[in-house]
Amino acid sequence: MIIERLSREHRNIETLLGILEHELEIFDRGDRPDYEVIRGIISYFQLYPELYHHPLEDLVFARLRLRDPAAAAKVGNLALEHQKGVERLRRVAQAVDAVLADREILRQDVDRIVRDFIESERRHIMMEDRDFFPAALKALQPQDWTEIASASTSQEDPLFSEAAEETFDELRARILGLEQEAEADRR
Repeated sequence: MIIERLSREHRNIETLLGILEHELEIFDRGDRPDYEVIRGIISYFQLYPELYHHPLEDLVFARLRLRDPAAAAKVGNLALEHQKGVERLRRVAQAVDAVLADREILRQDVDRIVRDFIESERRHIMMEDRDFFPAALKALQPQDWTEIASASTSQEDPLFSEAAEETFDELRARILGLEQEAEADRR
């Protein structure tokens, strides 16, 4: 089902935000984070959510506006929220590029920019999970879901599917490594 897919993608995004936060903590200590992982996360956010996740949410939201305008109004301007996320991600990419190029940028500015992205993404996901998805499940009719499914692409998430794209191999290995470390710590 579409909402299950979007919710699963939100959990995947949460995993990446946790890893980005972990790398930021390493940076904040004055140590060198894994910039390949950070760049992989940035690449992921530039590609998958923009090309697949957000357009699918936009299709659902358009139907919600038709079926329950009041619920859609409570959700707010989803397209604007997504655009703000793109802008915050662009600032993250610029800050990381500045660090890697040894350009003048304050450590606390990098921290603020990356933390703003992480916290904003989490707030956005929480709002969608709390307000948008339940409203869509309540208001949309079976034919709405059928039409949304036929209008959307069934592209698999390149990072969390079996057919992971080469670009994300290193990041995927890091995620799996962190998961294994966390599992070992729980034993």
